[in-house]
Amino acid sequence: MPKQTTLKQSFSAAGTGLHSASPVNVTVLPAPAYTGFLFRRVDLNDFEIPAAPQYVAHVSYATTLMKSGVMIATVEHLLSALVGCGVDNAIIEVDSLEVPILDGSSLQWVELIAYAGVVELPAPRAYLRVLKRVEVAENGRTMSIEPCADFRITCEIDFPHPFIGVQAREITFVNGNYRNEIAPARTFGFADQIETLRQNGLSRGASLANAIALTKDGMLNAEPLRFPDEFVRHKILDIIGDLALCGMPILGHVRASRSGHGLHTTLLSSLLRNDSAWEVVSE
Repeated sequence: MPKQTTLKQSFSAAGTGLHSASPVNVTVLPAPAYTGFLFRRVDLNDFEIPAAPQYVAHVSYATTLMKSGVMIATVEHLLSALVGCGVDNAIIEVDSLEVPILDGSSLQWVELIAYAGVVELPAPRAYLRVLKRVEVAENGRTMSIEPCADFRITCEIDFPHPFIGVQAREITFVNGNYRNEIAPARTFGFADQIETLRQNGLSRGASLANAIALTKDGMLNAEPLRFPDEFVRHKILDIIGDLALCGMPILGHVRASRSGHGLHTTLLSSLLRNDSAWEVVSE
């Protein structure tokens, strides 16, 4: 029977918040079984915010958690890396209101997790097994989850840009393939929208070091794309991070078309509210 896992030792990272532009330090620590992922604001008397659907506050361009008015923003890339590396339990200490964006992907998080190591805990791992299909839709965007023996994501995006267009990818997570196939994919945005975003308090920390900046017919970055379909791979990275709020690994097939953070969390909430659509099992 699979066991729950945590980190073998803690690790730290420092960087800048993508939207707040605030400098931030993060330390990720081992945690006991049944902890899940727990954020701790060390700058606010160690106030704790569990990574759980009921604490999702904002989903505009990033996923933000809030409890009793205390926020932690842009959690999805770190959560995605933890899930992608098979970590079930971790305490994440942060000294500001946003997780650092690092290079815009989850690759550096994955490398830090690999350096720290992952160990088993003396407790069985529980899985959320999907029993029937659940679908959500909004403004032509759709997302669903259906029964499957493993965790699988089929994702399609559509942007009117020569580097993107329609991109589709399906991935089943086996043999640590998250690290090579998904983790390096960077977040992206459109250069002509950056000033408007900043006026609205978003993307203030964005730079060519942490995002792909697309122009009308190309991009500003000197570094080439890491994959021809890097954009849809990053969308899958985000889906994994947002579904990590479930609190346990999912056995189900996710299908997403033109989805975003809001739809990801709406799907998870809709699934969890439907008691007949899932069960908790130990493999």
